[in-house]
Amino acid sequence: MRILLVEDEPPARDKLAAAIRATAPDAEIVAELAGVAETVAWLESHPAPDLLFLDIQLADGSSFEILRRTQVSAPVIFATAYDEHLLEAFASNGIDYLLKPVRPERVAAALDKFRRLRGHFRTDQAALVERLARPAAAPRDRILVRKGIDFIPVRTAEVAYIYTADKLVFLVTSAGARYVLDRPLSELEEALDPARFRRVNRAWLVQVDAVKRCRPYGKGKLLLELSPPAPEEVVVSQERAAAIREWLGA
Repeated sequence: MRILLVEDEPPARDKLAAAIRATAPDAEIVAELAGVAETVAWLESHPAPDLLFLDIQLADGSSFEILRRTQVSAPVIFATAYDEHLLEAFASNGIDYLLKPVRPERVAAALDKFRRLRGHFRTDQAALVERLARPAAAPRDRILVRKGIDFIPVRTAEVAYIYTADKLVFLVTSAGARYVLDRPLSELEEALDPARFRRVNRAWLVQVDAVKRCRPYGKGKLLLELSPPAPEEVVVSQERAAAIREWLGA
């Protein structure tokens, strides 16, 4: 698997490259580039890679400009701190959309998706790109929760936040009702609309309207104040803080 990696921030590029190498022993990163112009020049002078990892916002422009300026037949995994480019990404050879800070497990899942679909369409690269570029399934609008011995559906529009505590997963509605879930937080994160719900740390998945305010919390961290009030402090790490501020509209 020959991979071209384009990311203009060296720390993010190093972390992404490390995640690719750690989760895909069969991967070869053929080049690590930082800008639109040098990527276009590289693609025009080298054999096509099997897969591209592209940051969307580069120092000298958008990575979508790369796809407009040169013919790219390989599928693309986008990695970015912003979620507003989702539709354009899937219309531009995109097979996955990783929000920063990118977690190694999400890199592994994206690479597994590429392998599975490449196996089905190995003899027809055009068919592969067409298949991979189809938009993902629509976010779910209901979540099944436990209430005593029963299960009841809760509309995602009514969810304030979901969190883990004492090895259990809890859902809290905007009205303050709390329920137990039988699904892990990571699975719920994948199923919900990323424009509305965001994993603010390892234990908390928050709906944007549940955030009343946020404030600095030392060394670049953020402290979120939620409504209904959270049972513990909800702290965003320094690595996630910029993306969460952007998500909140800062």
